[in-house]
Amino acid sequence: MSAPSVIRKLDETVVNRIAAGEVIQRPANALKEMIENSLDAKSSSIQVIVKQGGLKLLQIQDNGSGIRKEDMDIVCERFTTSKLTSFEDLTSIATYGFRGEALASISHVAHVTITTRTADSKCAYRGQYCDGKPKGPVKPYAGNVGTQITVEDLFYNISTRKKALKNPSEEHGRVAEVVGRYAIHNATVGFTLKKHGESVADVRTPANSTQIDNIRAIYGPTVARELLEIASDDQKLQFKLNGLISNANYSVKKCIFLLFINHRLVDSASLRKAIEVVYAAYLPKNMHPFLYLSLEIAPQNVDVNVHVCI
Repeated sequence: MSAPSVIRKLDETVVNRIAAGEVIQRPANALKEMIENSLDAKSSSIQVIVKQGGLKLLQIQDNGSGIRKEDMDIVCERFTTSKLTSFEDLTSIATYGFRGEALASISHVAHVTITTRTADSKCAYRGQYCDGKPKGPVKPYAGNVGTQITVEDLFYNISTRKKALKNPSEEHGRVAEVVGRYAIHNATVGFTLKKHGESVADVRTPANSTQIDNIRAIYGPTVARELLEIASDDQKLQFKLNGLISNANYSVKKCIFLLFINHRLVDSASLRKAIEVVYAAYLPKNMHPFLYLSLEIAPQNVDVNVHVCI
């Protein structure tokens, strides 16, 4: 009979990289987390630059409230957050982020540089991070109010993940999809997505636009002309629904489903399937609708403490 294996406690670096690989599965996941941080900071302009689908470079610049210099040393540590103080706060959370995992996870699988300035600061400050810790002291730097996060060489230390994401054009498409969906939902915020070194934007929506205008800019005028506005407000069930859905004159080969629950981008296969069953009676065979739905549900009825898929 063989001897039982010895149970060992994993090194903290190994633990953090395993956790990071779960939270950050590809460049689009990392960008989603950073966009949500920018929106939490009340940004009205969000600019994204990517190289090789975000694997070589993923940079986001916003004009939000910035990060205090005093917080720069711990900004990339796990479970450091400005958004809750107790577990009970989860029942009324109104921000996108709250765990303090996003930047920490990214810093364990990439090289991260943060340049940030608050409105009351005379200058910006820049820090470089690896494995959740600053590489050196945070230094004064020239910069505008807001935050710029630069993520370089994503998954440089996880070769199997990097090999699995070997199609930069596919990753860029996923990045563009995330930017476009948040631009539609947050029509008052201006979004720009460019490839590094190129002047033409792949996604560009102006601030203080409308959702229909942004759908037109991202998905084209054909679908924008065929949209029906829907709304519902149920006080008993404590939810509100707003949306734009295509009519029977419009159809595509693959369903386009933009679903936001309490302003978070999520996916629901069961809801998608239920809606498509209804549309099947009106659309040609094997054709599908365009759907943008925004559900606002009482926070105490939603478990936000899950990893959602995009």
